[in-house]
Amino acid sequence: MAKEDNRSTIALTMGDPCGIGPEVIAKALNSKELSELYRPIVIGNPWAMNQALKLIDSSLKVECIDSISKHNSTSNDVVSVLDLDNLSINDIHTGKISPECGKAAMEWVSKGATLAMNGEVDALCTAPINKEAASLAGYKAIGHMELLQEVSGASQVATMLMSGRLRVMHLTTHRSLKVACSYVKKDRILEMLILTHDEFTKWGIVNPRIAVASLNPHASDGGLLGDEESSEIEPAVKEAQSRAVNAIGPVPGDIVFNHAIDGLYDVVLAMYHDQGHIPVKVYGFETSISVNLGLPFVRTSVDHGTAFDIAGKGVAHYQSMLEALKASISLSQGNGLPNTDLGGT
Repeated sequence: MAKEDNRSTIALTMGDPCGIGPEVIAKALNSKELSELYRPIVIGNPWAMNQALKLIDSSLKVECIDSISKHNSTSNDVVSVLDLDNLSINDIHTGKISPECGKAAMEWVSKGATLAMNGEVDALCTAPINKEAASLAGYKAIGHMELLQEVSGASQVATMLMSGRLRVMHLTTHRSLKVACSYVKKDRILEMLILTHDEFTKWGIVNPRIAVASLNPHASDGGLLGDEESSEIEPAVKEAQSRAVNAIGPVPGDIVFNHAIDGLYDVVLAMYHDQGHIPVKVYGFETSISVNLGLPFVRTSVDHGTAFDIAGKGVAHYQSMLEALKASISLSQGNGLPNTDLGGT
């Protein structure tokens, strides 16, 4: 879209308005910490946005627009909200599951993806949706990543969590542990290593160092505790290396993340959801975010849920939203990931 200045235009999807999404967006915008770097457009419900601003006693005013072309404001005192007119305020019940809100939240994400693919916004930054509400609304793709892959037609999409220098890719995310173990196969690991290498290189990280976590304790102790390391992970690492991918491993899961924090690796490939999520959230819960790899546009997100139990109380932390915005701005402007030295070894 035509810009009135050099700032990135970032679309922020509100997430489920019954949760803390509107509040964390309101707090991030109210801080004005990044206001000189980007122009926000909130995709969501104007009433919910206005209520969130009132909750935190903000002087920001809502500007309701029905088309992206009407986003002309450069004022830091105005929050532009793109209203799809798809939700009645009577269906917004703070802290409670609402299929209507689940449906609206997913439609806001789909709209944001379309705007990003069309080049009308520079990046997409998402507040949390509620998977149960989305499911009750009839959605089968109940997560952001699955929906965005469906809308964009991307052949392969993966989720990376990050907090500071700790960045973790995931071989699988929303799978039971039993099912996730069945995905630890050479071809899938190799695909993920190549995807990670290509995306990090695109972001300006030269020869990214990708550590591959083991599946079994102690990387199987030479086969005493399983054979996936020797039969699947190690062959994938060697094949990746033959393709000029700087893959290292398998590295025992109880040391690989500490090594990454110390700067030995640029990113770790975890074998399943909790193996990667737990270290990131213990290391920096309030500042952790997620970034999608493989989409044809930049998408970052908070790394927390809708938190219905504290919704509407004004106590939600917004640091994750602020960090997600920083990453979306940096990536959309070609400056790579925040907290990055641009040079693996």
